[in-house]
Amino acid sequence: MTESTIDSDIAGWLAKTPNEDEPTDIAEARSVSRSNHLLALQRMNPALIPASEVDDEIDTGAGTIPIRVLRPAGDGPRPSVVYFHGGGWVVGDIDTHLGHARRICMQADAVVVTVGYRRAPEDPFPVAYEDALAATEWVAAHSTELGGRPDTLILAGDSAGGQLAASVAIARRDAGQQVSAQLLLYPVIDVAGRYGDAEINAFYMSRRTTGSSFGLTLQGMANFAKHYVPDEESADWRVSPIRAKDLTGVAPAVIHTATLDVLRTEGNFYADALRLAGVRVISREWPTLNHSYFGLGGVSAVADSAAGQAAEDLRALLAGGGTTAADEPVQHRPVPRYR
Repeated sequence: MTESTIDSDIAGWLAKTPNEDEPTDIAEARSVSRSNHLLALQRMNPALIPASEVDDEIDTGAGTIPIRVLRPAGDGPRPSVVYFHGGGWVVGDIDTHLGHARRICMQADAVVVTVGYRRAPEDPFPVAYEDALAATEWVAAHSTELGGRPDTLILAGDSAGGQLAASVAIARRDAGQQVSAQLLLYPVIDVAGRYGDAEINAFYMSRRTTGSSFGLTLQGMANFAKHYVPDEESADWRVSPIRAKDLTGVAPAVIHTATLDVLRTEGNFYADALRLAGVRVISREWPTLNHSYFGLGGVSAVADSAAGQAAEDLRALLAGGGTTAADEPVQHRPVPRYR
């Protein structure tokens, strides 16, 4: 793939903003992330600002974590969305991904609760997962008072946040707890080998073919993974959801990926794995977009349209849409071996 394939507006954006996955230290990575996301947020359509945004905190049992509750205008209960931000479990927070939450709140007409889970390296695996699970249980228990519908709970996230959403969906399936849908945006799906295992990297084509000109890199993912999870635990489904023994009965999913993203193939393979397990899925791959496009609607008209499609697909999924392998045959893709 060549740089000319990327959306021209995003190419210009990348040329002007530093890459947050390859700074010299964690503090710099977080600073770059805040700066880049603030610039993108300032360019978002003001029509995507919800009627209210309230900061709070919840007790996870292991301490308190911040949340932000976003609500659209109008009366009546709405779907509840628990949103987990991306950033490789290391950077990002509820402020950097405010634009993501605002878009979902307004375009999906939902109450959105964004979760400030604890990050690595200060709090390594499985802390982020445990915070995500605890936050989901809290939202489910308080859905009515938040303005949500108790019968419609959605797990959502981008990148590493997509991984947290997917893993929590598996955990709630195992516990017999309700999840109505998953919204996974260019999710991390297979961390086995921590993006440094040659055999696993060869299995996922985008790890071999996506270069260093589109933002997130393979080396960047390796850096994040090494901060978050020990190699011997990297195949655990709580960080690598595609390696769960059984995906039958997991919540229906919307999965969006980007062609120019190192994570593209694992996201697409997860959509296939869910379909093969009989789970309804709506999946899309955006050919001229890269990792993190969901927050760049104010930068690129193409990214804005793609991001808006997520809410449309989510509504369609909740209405019973999506396909399984019985409806749309897929090529069986076994999970690659991991020592």
